[in-house]
Amino acid sequence: MIHVDLSLLNLFGFIGIFGLLNLKTPVEKNQSGKNIRLLGITGLLGLSGFWVNGAGALGAFGAYSLWNHQNLTYKRLSNLGVFGILGLPHIFSYLILIFKGTLW
Repeated sequence: MIHVDLSLLNLFGFIGIFGLLNLKTPVEKNQSGKNIRLLGITGLLGLSGFWVNGAGALGAFGAYSLWNHQNLTYKRLSNLGVFGILGLPHIFSYLILIFKGTLW
């Protein structure tokens, strides 16, 4: 069986840092998609990688806050948020173990 180091998946969480570009150049007030840009908060999910091996990739969802940005380069960076999907199976399996009571 092939051994994969799941801690490398946590590096995908750094993609969520791109969401901080909204602080440098905010989106115009009349630009649509305000609710989607609130997904930048999900970049904090990358912190789960400290406790759940492989779940740090969830931080990549923070890049979605650049969706529909007026700067085309920033708008393209939001496509990297799809890498957050890599962390979903790890956090779900962790939560299932907690609710079953077998983890603690």
